[in-house]
Amino acid sequence: MTSLYLLLWIAGGVLLQVVVYLCIGFWRHWQSYQALRHAASEFEIVVDPQADPEVIQPTTAAWAGYRTFQVERKALEDLAEQVCSFYLVPQDGKPLPPFLPGQFLTFALDVPTALGKTQSVIRCYSLSDAPQPTHYRISVKRAPAPAGSSFAAGASSNYLHDQIKIGSQLQVRAPAGHFHIDRSDAPVVLIGGGIGITPMLSMLNWSLKEQPGREVWLFYGARNRSELVMQTQLQDLASQYPNFHLHLCLSDPQIGDLGTGHSPTALHHSRVDVALLRLLLPLKPYHFYLCGPTPMLQSLVPALEDWGVPDARIHFEAFGPASIPRKNSASAARASATGDDRDAAVLVTFAKSGKQEVWKPGMGSLLDFAEGLGIVVSSGCRAGGCGSCQTSIRTGEVAYTQAPDFDPEPGSCLLCVSTPKTAVTLEA
Repeated sequence: MTSLYLLLWIAGGVLLQVVVYLCIGFWRHWQSYQALRHAASEFEIVVDPQADPEVIQPTTAAWAGYRTFQVERKALEDLAEQVCSFYLVPQDGKPLPPFLPGQFLTFALDVPTALGKTQSVIRCYSLSDAPQPTHYRISVKRAPAPAGSSFAAGASSNYLHDQIKIGSQLQVRAPAGHFHIDRSDAPVVLIGGGIGITPMLSMLNWSLKEQPGREVWLFYGARNRSELVMQTQLQDLASQYPNFHLHLCLSDPQIGDLGTGHSPTALHHSRVDVALLRLLLPLKPYHFYLCGPTPMLQSLVPALEDWGVPDARIHFEAFGPASIPRKNSASAARASATGDDRDAAVLVTFAKSGKQEVWKPGMGSLLDFAEGLGIVVSSGCRAGGCGSCQTSIRTGEVAYTQAPDFDPEPGSCLLCVSTPKTAVTLEA
């Protein structure tokens, strides 16, 4: 055999190895792709990374105005005794209409003041259980006064914890909110941070009850074990349902915290982040539902988009007003395209107050603007959820900075999440 033939044999062998390597790589990618398509077909999900977010249809309130409820039971839910559940039954004894898991209740509270009077306070609290025909459940975290500051403790949460007893009556509006789990069989990832676990509990309990075969992952973040809400109940559910995967993430665990879990619960010394999700989640077309502090969402939502999760599969709710950057959403594209229209100063007239002033970008919502002019406007959640700042529009148009959960009446707007689009005259 000449040197030329030997060289050709060596080159042919190398080429053959490269071809085999490429074929194996292609086959593995093809199998992953087919697995994703099969999962999407099984769960009736269109695999389309450019899909627009689903259009959320307004829901009709189950009853108008406020309805009287009585506290049937109270239960502390964490080792730190900072979260209390309230079981509420309607005073009229009529069956309760179902709600969408993830929705909230709005309360009108008469909170005592230091001067011996009462202050009317509107607050929204997420329902923390699956729909029941006899009662609703909310779980409220006590808000203490921040250490080293002049701010007072949370008026409504401390009032509920300390002064609302079994048998007390509360005024409650019907369940509302656009943040709720879908009713498909798609695999779902629930992410709760702190007291943001409450709507996740509602979604989880509903899913396991109504769709016991649905694949559900729950990533629950807290500082340490003493702050975990309903840990025992969650572990019992994870033991009972093999398709429910529970992961507890402790950012600042205390001694012994990470050694107290048992299978099938996984404990992590970390925050909930995309690196952990990528490590643990198999390749499937999940829907992600997130609720927690604004910093958590500001970190996770863009990271999920960078990971390639379609915008239509990322659903979230923050505590109070929040600006969460979106990269791929159609709404973000529309906002960017029309941004120039909102750079000009706009004249705002408050009819009842007899005040008129120019609103400029950077002055915040119309509620902030009104309060800056000394106009007293009833407000509660300041996030478009409770409807207490609903105000009639006499002339002109407003634009919403975020989709409100409360659906205002025709010809009115929610001042807390709106800004003037044209010269506008408001009833306030």
